[in-house]
This record gives sequence, structure tokens and C-alpha cells, in this order.
Amino acid sequence: MAEVLFYHLTESTLEDALPGLLERSLQKGWKAVVQTGSEERRDALDQHLWTFRDDSFLAHGSDREAHAVDQPVVLTVTEGNPNAAEIRFLVDGASPPDIAPYQRAVFLFDGHDAAQLEGAREHWKTMKAAGHAVTYWQQTPDRRWERKA
Repeated sequence: MAEVLFYHLTESTLEDALPGLLERSLQKGWKAVVQTGSEERRDALDQHLWTFRDDSFLAHGSDREAHAVDQPVVLTVTEGNPNAAEIRFLVDGASPPDIAPYQRAVFLFDGHDAAQLEGAREHWKTMKAAGHAVTYWQQTPDRRWERKA
């Protein structure tokens, strides 16, 4: 069974939070796949990960590119796993594929978006019923993560 984490964004945006989580995943030696809810969001994140910090970038590719298999991080709108990732991030209301093949799945959802909140609640119920180890994390006012469940 996969470990499933729900990250409730209340103080920062996805663009603020995702790069750090991806960097920590890569430090563990994991490849990552990020599934977005739309091609527009995928493309915006693609640009953002190259420029999110002045002194660094996050090496990645998207499912539009021929060599996605070679990338440490792949952005996609599909349920595929082109780089054989160990961790899958689901953002922007993306619907998860079967997560059993992954070591970890991470749902990041905007706490100011009613549709994303409702979607996260439904995914929580589904993941819990499937027997996955599920935890819920919420941002504190200083943008740190605090485990709530």
C-alpha cells in the first residue's frame, strides 16, 4: 500500500509549495510525476519550475517531450507514469490513477477553492477505504506543515 499525504494549502500557492516538496523527493532518490488538472496548469508549472528561484531551477520535463522517461520530474495531465516515478503529486483537482505502484502519493489542494476542498475530501475517503496509510497536513501561518490527522 502507498503512503498518501494530503497537503492543505492555506497560506501559500501551489507554485510556492510544490518546488520544495519536489526537491525533498529528489533528495530521497525518488523520481516524481506531477499530474495536473489541465494542460494550461501543466504548462504554467513547466515554466515556473525553471524560474522559481533566482539561484536554482528544478530539472524536469513534461509528457509532451520525447525523453520524459529520462527526467527526474515529469509534469503530465494523464494517469501515466512515463519516468517510473516512486512518488506522484496530484494538483489542481487532478483525478488519481491507481496509486498502488507508488511509494507515496501527495494531494496538494487549495484551501480557498471549494471544488478542490470537496475533491480532496472525496479522495481522502477513497484512499482510506482502499487501505492506504493516509495523513493530512495543513499549513500554519508561517507556512510550515503541521500534521492534523
